[in-house]
Amino acid sequence: MTLLSPSGLRGISLLWLLLVALLSAVFGFILSGSLLRPLSRLANEVKQNDFSDPHRDDPSEIRALRGAFTGLLHRLQTEQNRRGAFMATLVHDLKTPLIATGHLTQVLTTLPLPEAERREIGRQIQAETSRLLALVHQMADAHRYELDDVRLHLAPTDLRELLDDIARRLASKAGHLKLQVHGHGHARADAKALERAVTNLAENALRYATERVDLLVTPQGVTVANDGPALDLPLNELAQPFNSQPATIAGQQYTAGTAGLGLFIVRRIAEVHGGELIYRRACLPGPANDHLANDSPNTLTTAPDLVCQDGVSTDSTLLTLFTITLPEVTP
Repeated sequence: MTLLSPSGLRGISLLWLLLVALLSAVFGFILSGSLLRPLSRLANEVKQNDFSDPHRDDPSEIRALRGAFTGLLHRLQTEQNRRGAFMATLVHDLKTPLIATGHLTQVLTTLPLPEAERREIGRQIQAETSRLLALVHQMADAHRYELDDVRLHLAPTDLRELLDDIARRLASKAGHLKLQVHGHGHARADAKALERAVTNLAENALRYATERVDLLVTPQGVTVANDGPALDLPLNELAQPFNSQPATIAGQQYTAGTAGLGLFIVRRIAEVHGGELIYRRACLPGPANDHLANDSPNTLTTAPDLVCQDGVSTDSTLLTLFTITLPEVTP
């Protein structure tokens, strides 16, 4: 038997290593091509902005990546639409009262007018200025509460006292409407933010109500009720900031950019408090209407929960209710 020399063994070993390396490279190329083909295809489709439809041979990881890209693109498109609507609001809703104020100021300063007309023009200028300030505050609040990191200053808050203050402040806007406050309770809340939210709901209620607006403290939180019309769209669709399309809310037309701003602010204030904004319609039979004047918490929670059914009596009152729930309300 012939023995191989050490140099011969080294040569054979080297040949085997080269063969293994060559086979590994070939199999690695084939395997990597098979594995990376869906990823390369996805990369090309992303460049062409056409990656929403998956392929049959896509592995689960690529399908998940496609879904993530699609969701990101949708969010970016929504954000772009909102910003476009925001600019439309600046151009339209801010420009219009500014032009009106400019014309009124020119008339006031250049024309000889009787004192009564001068006072009337002054009232119109004040009304346009108030409209501008309200819109600016609303847009600033919407931008603030659109952020995820919203800081609150929570402290024990007397909810009845908060509602009483709001009712006193809005009494002049109530006119012929009956504006009443019911219930008692305390909760940890940011009083200024919660007041902002309830005031927004109360002003809308006064705008749409027929005869009555009720502000209630309940074990769930704070409720604003009125006997006006229902919402035309689901709350989730309306409570979006800077909608890019005009909307109709309870029969009133809103331009692109401003539709839903108020409801969005209220919803976000409820969420950062650890609660939510709930919208519902409730039918209160005639005698139950008197229960709203009762400060008993049990009465206040059961009465608004009554659901309207077909054939309700003519003395029933159909109410629109917005509730800001709070994590814990104590007597």
